[in-house]
Amino acid sequence: MISALACPSCGGPITLRGFELSLTVVCPSCHAVLDAKDPNLRVLQAASKKLGKGEAPKIPLGTRGTWRGQPYDVIGYQIRSIVVEGLTYSWREYLLFNPFYGFRYLTEYDGHWNDAVVIRRLPHVVPRTAQPLATLDGRTYRHFQTATATTSFALGEFPWEVHVGDKATVTDYVAPPSMLSREVTDEESVWSLSTYVAPGDVWRAFKLPGTPQTPRGVYANQVAPASGLLSTIGVMSMLFAFLLIAVTAFIFATGSREQVFEGGYLARENATKPDTAFVTPSFDIHGRTAGTEIKIRSDVSNSWEYFNFALVNEATGKAFDFGREVSYYYGADSDGPWSEGSSTDRALIPSVPPGRYYLLIQPEGPSDPSAVAYTVTLTHDVRSGWPVLLALGALALGPVLLFWRNAVFETARWQESDHAPSSGGD
Repeated sequence: MISALACPSCGGPITLRGFELSLTVVCPSCHAVLDAKDPNLRVLQAASKKLGKGEAPKIPLGTRGTWRGQPYDVIGYQIRSIVVEGLTYSWREYLLFNPFYGFRYLTEYDGHWNDAVVIRRLPHVVPRTAQPLATLDGRTYRHFQTATATTSFALGEFPWEVHVGDKATVTDYVAPPSMLSREVTDEESVWSLSTYVAPGDVWRAFKLPGTPQTPRGVYANQVAPASGLLSTIGVMSMLFAFLLIAVTAFIFATGSREQVFEGGYLARENATKPDTAFVTPSFDIHGRTAGTEIKIRSDVSNSWEYFNFALVNEATGKAFDFGREVSYYYGADSDGPWSEGSSTDRALIPSVPPGRYYLLIQPEGPSDPSAVAYTVTLTHDVRSGWPVLLALGALALGPVLLFWRNAVFETARWQESDHAPSSGGD
């Protein structure tokens, strides 16, 4: 039953919707705090300040909506604030009432909304020095912030004696999308459990006009946008990586690695005659089209040698042209012995079909007349690990980017807490 009365302070109409559960009511006309239990609505606190710009409730008092599947009336509204390092942060609380399900709250800060209910069971608090924890129903919540909240404005009905200037010590523990909050006053200690909700859900539930404010910044119990996607993409990437590694292991295990040619030669054997290109004896490559590895072993010492190669198919004339350099230097200085380079080198020629081949080789070296002995070995059906590594890197890219995005989000979240990761702030 809704009761209509008159404010003894200004004569304005007063509507009571909370039945006998309402202890105080704030006049919507003059903002005087009245005793809802007194038939004459005794004044408990004189009229407070008028609403400032942007402080009017976004959900008008008396609005009925369907929330959590049940009808609720908005019967109370208050603005509360905390002061942190000289800055004031204010949020809004809307008191919802259903005669069968009781009270619950919708809170809003910078476009972030939470659905809150008072809980009767006490969480278990672990007062650690670094960061206290609270557990409830098997879930662990991390301490976020402790501050003194002050009521700066109130309107409507409340099941407690509300006064402008009321203070309470509020301690928040978060486990997104949930938040445990404890409010302590001289009279009582109350725990509540909040759940982060989308602004659009509030607008649809109470059929509010226009569109909700876009949330600004990161809220204490806001879920990281990429958290769910990170788990999904991470699991999928791991499955694909496992499959890729398994297939690669099978391919590597079935490769024949057949040595098809080996020859030893001497570069710059005649110091008065420059090296010319020459061809090797022909050799056969069997099996399937696959990679062919060429390996060069030499005795270069504090020098270098460059080799021009062409692997030529006798039947088709198709040639695989490439060049490799072998260089090796060593010595000693004030820091001790040192060396760089290597006297060996190798290269992989991809997709070489079977057939009869020969090598065209032309060595090139410095003007140093000393001869260089070298051996050339060809092995067919060799697998390269680079494509696999590139594929694994591509698979890891998505999870890494999502992890980085989540890390940035979490840093922004905890930057606003009592456990900020750095001294900087927003």
